[in-house]
Amino acid sequence: MLTAHADAMSSDREGGRAAVGSLGRRRAKGLLLHSRAGLALLFAVSLLLPTQSSPVIGSTEAAWQRDHVSTGAFGAVTIPAPRLTAPCRFLPGVLTVIGPRIEIYWAPPPTYGDDKAQVWASTAGLGTALAPLTGFNLRQNTAFDARAGHYVTTVPTNLLGGLLGLGTEIELSIVIAEHGWTSTPASTATNAGLVLGLGATCRNLS
Repeated sequence: MLTAHADAMSSDREGGRAAVGSLGRRRAKGLLLHSRAGLALLFAVSLLLPTQSSPVIGSTEAAWQRDHVSTGAFGAVTIPAPRLTAPCRFLPGVLTVIGPRIEIYWAPPPTYGDDKAQVWASTAGLGTALAPLTGFNLRQNTAFDARAGHYVTTVPTNLLGGLLGLGTEIELSIVIAEHGWTSTPASTATNAGLVLGLGATCRNLS
């Protein structure tokens, strides 16, 4: 009886150790699987995150492209040009109090009036750079001819100062100016002629 009881107790102890060992192995296997899954998750996340060697540049490229397109569109702004409607004239003003003057006949582009127009003159003879004519107010020296359907701008030659010399031509132009931009000029060329403007001429260039 004692021997059988001892054998039974020994068998129980062996069975207990086997059960504990099996449970330990299952737990170890579970921990190993969890750790592998965790490592795989960390690796996947690391692929999605930016690193120093591979910066995220998509937003920067998009911003540059947007700025580039905006700049191009802004640079494409075009102000419509006025047009000359009749040959300009040089009036010598002999025996009058008005004095020598130039008359330019022109029309603004559609939807514009004389309020956006300016007179520009070449700075040092025909073919040189144009600049606004100093001291000249276009609206005060412009009348609308309803019959002809155009504007007549009168430019006194005394405003041209030293730009007009004997036989020297200068360019006088009508431009449309808006928001810091100017149109292509509608241009004329004139000279002072001889004494008192005799023999002076004016011709359209555009």
